[in-house]
Amino acid sequence: MVQPRLKKITLDPDDLNSYRPISNFTFLSKVVERVAADRLRRHIESQQLFPVRQSAYRPHYSTETAVTAVHDEIIKAIDAGNVCAVVLLDLSAAFDTVDHQILLQIMNRRFAVASRVLDWCQSYLCQRSQTFCINGQQSGPFPVDCSVPQGSVLGSLEFIGYTEDLADLINSHQLSHHLYADDTQVIASTTTAI
Repeated sequence: MVQPRLKKITLDPDDLNSYRPISNFTFLSKVVERVAADRLRRHIESQQLFPVRQSAYRPHYSTETAVTAVHDEIIKAIDAGNVCAVVLLDLSAAFDTVDHQILLQIMNRRFAVASRVLDWCQSYLCQRSQTFCINGQQSGPFPVDCSVPQGSVLGSLEFIGYTEDLADLINSHQLSHHLYADDTQVIASTTTAI
């Protein structure tokens, strides 16, 4: 069951783009997700598989750690006499674009999730449907071909895994970056020419 929530109270309630779809899970579903997420998080942390510069959805990594890391990098560049540019990327609809098959491949390849655990993840993601409830009216079920559910416990960890390739791409161009949820800060600095 999905109930749209207004993203900000200042947005137009008549515009569908002003809403964020929040999944309403049963209590039992949230308990099972929390156990799965805790085990997956412990596995990823023990193997040091999280992106080094990701500050969301992890204990001891918060907005403050993201801001501090980006600020520190900018200050170091300026102190070295360099010019610094920061590009801010907001993947606001990123949770909705997660391809299930690609995510399962990443979980297997990058995070070593295999056999029964991978089968469970596939059953969690694939062949799902959503029903929308607006003003007490329910829609028919719609198939969910992509996305991780917003409002779920496990969705945020899956999203980190899904965006891991973005960090690799940025690193391959010798750029610095920091990730926070669906926001990415790309930082480049160069010496000034007089």
